[in-house]
Amino acid sequence: MSGGEASSRRLALAGVSYCALLVIFWLIARFFHLRQLVEHPVSTFVSFALLFAPYWFFGFGAAAWVRRALPGAGARIAAAALLTAPYFVLSLPRGEFHWSLAATLLGISVLISAALQKWQQPANWADLAVLAVAGLVIDLGLLNTSGPLAIPGTTLWPPGLGGIPKMMMMNVALYGYLVIKPVGGIGYDLVPHLSDLKTGLREFAFYAPIVLPVGFLLGFLHFHHGMPRPFEVPAAWIFTFVFVAMPEELFFRGLMQNLLERRLGRYGALLVASILFGLSHFNKRSANDLLFHMAGATISFNWRYVLLASIAGLFYGRAWMEKRRLFASSITHTSVDTVWSLWFR
Repeated sequence: MSGGEASSRRLALAGVSYCALLVIFWLIARFFHLRQLVEHPVSTFVSFALLFAPYWFFGFGAAAWVRRALPGAGARIAAAALLTAPYFVLSLPRGEFHWSLAATLLGISVLISAALQKWQQPANWADLAVLAVAGLVIDLGLLNTSGPLAIPGTTLWPPGLGGIPKMMMMNVALYGYLVIKPVGGIGYDLVPHLSDLKTGLREFAFYAPIVLPVGFLLGFLHFHHGMPRPFEVPAAWIFTFVFVAMPEELFFRGLMQNLLERRLGRYGALLVASILFGLSHFNKRSANDLLFHMAGATISFNWRYVLLASIAGLFYGRAWMEKRRLFASSITHTSVDTVWSLWFR
């Protein structure tokens, strides 16, 4: 089979599985009674379908097709604006459109693409700027309803859909580093391998004996005796894999750890990326946080979460490093988060 035929078969598989997953996500959303799907079914569904398409098809080799379709630098930069289409589809029909948010989304998408197009050398200052912006959106909630663009008395995102900016920035990062400035070794491949399962579950098994005693000792973990409903476990696992683990693994392992290796070596990059991953959880508030008062504001620092997430990052990074596959580290990440949320939170 020629390379072109194999690529076409992968994209055809992506199309079929994409449609199947949209149905599965619809059923999961109905199971969890997502209000927006009841009140605004068309705009919510179409917006999500547009948001999920780059995420999914880039995992099946669509970046090569996009590069062939957009051979010029100007066309590639301009096309980045299309990644913000889900916001317009979501907000305009329900009268919740915000110009400031739309301009910010467009600006981030186009400027990131322009910067990566101009500075093609990996691990330079442009990558640092891109990762800083993506990190502020993905992990610190820059564009969330409570972020700096929020207008008193209004919401930037409909209730239950606050994860959209995180997914949108993941698409921008994928477009930037797979189409505009391809970087080797990211490992974004959504065709699962048996080795992904073995590696992912192995690192989960290595992490569990560490996090359980430390987590209980710190009072971070609390065992729940009740059993979730049968459908709840696979639903939570799939949701976590798609909307939490894979975006964060792309950012911290596929991009940050990958680029840092060029400066710090394999294990230096693993350590730094894991610490930064842990620090990204500092604002997950709890009763025993450290409080810092700065410039009239109180900053909550969840040191227990930071510590345990930093240790977890070492095992997620190890899973990615083995064969440089985000699918493997996302299995570890998803398993940790799912078990924690259902039984130990």
